[in-house]
This record gives sequence, structure tokens and C-alpha cells, in this order.
Amino acid sequence: MLPWVIRRTRLPLLSLRCVDCRSESATTGEGRFRVNANGKLLDVWLLVRCVSCDRTSKLTVHERAPVRSLDPAQLDGYLVNDPGLVASRLLDPLFAQRNHFTLDWTGAWRLETPSAWLDEAWPVQVEVTFDDPVPVRPERLIARGLGLSRNEVLRRVKCDVSLRRTTSTGFTFTVMAEN
Repeated sequence: MLPWVIRRTRLPLLSLRCVDCRSESATTGEGRFRVNANGKLLDVWLLVRCVSCDRTSKLTVHERAPVRSLDPAQLDGYLVNDPGLVASRLLDPLFAQRNHFTLDWTGAWRLETPSAWLDEAWPVQVEVTFDDPVPVRPERLIARGLGLSRNEVLRRVKCDVSLRRTTSTGFTFTVMAEN
């Protein structure tokens, strides 16, 4: 079975309306948190920047959280702007839902495939894994990876998920020999 891996090349853009210019696109830029203490309570925000007008906005990570309720390592990550923590917050679906944004993955991922897959005996089985939850249609991903038309993919590929449904989880497929 051949491995294909979907890897993130950068953080995705956020589909989030700017209050100043009404643009629909924002970025985390360098990925910074803002932590504000009020007595024994903390507010933590992830700062995002509008792609069009450069306005900075805040997405709520924690609101009025008791200091002791936060893991010390996580709190330290907020204070030093840990890139891994920025990515994990941004990719968390509950965080996105709570802050009313979706992710735009256009140009933010790549497909890694083995170079010598044509040497395999037909039919060829491929296992696709995702490092991050990148939403793709298997039909388009397979066409791109194999260099086939989408109609050819529908004709020659047997898949354990629907080829026309968007997925962000791993799947396997089999490529049949050309008739």
C-alpha cells in the first residue's frame, strides 16, 4: 500500500468579516496571543489581521478564566506565542464555531506522494492520511495526485469513501489498470 500524505504548508486564512473594510479574509500573521490579567482572572485572545486593511481583531480563547484553571505549560505557551499552540487553537472546530469563522485552505497544503508508484503491480492501493483537517474532495485529490482527469478517476478508482464528498480524514483507494 502506497502512502499519500496531506501536509499543511502554512496556516489557513480565516473567513471572517472585517468590521472596518468588510473584507472576508483575515490571517493570524505571526500568530500572537494577547493575555490580560484582571486580579486572579485571565482573558486570552488570538490576534488576527485583516488581509485588506491590516486591522487587528481579537478572537476569544479564554474569557475571565481563573489563573489556576489553566495548565501552566499552556499559559506559558500563550505568553511566548507558541506557534504550535496558535495552530492547535486555529484548527480547533469549537474555537472556530465560538468565534464565528471558517478556514480557507486554498494554497495552504500540499500532497506528498511517492515518486516511483508506477513500478507497483496493478491494481495499486493507496492510503491517504491527513496531518491536519484539510477539507478536500477525494475525486479532485486523486486526479491531482495521479495526473488523471476527474472522469478517469471516477472510472478507474475504487474508494472506501464517497469520491464526491468533502472529507478531512484519512481514506484508502485502489487504482485499477487502464483497459
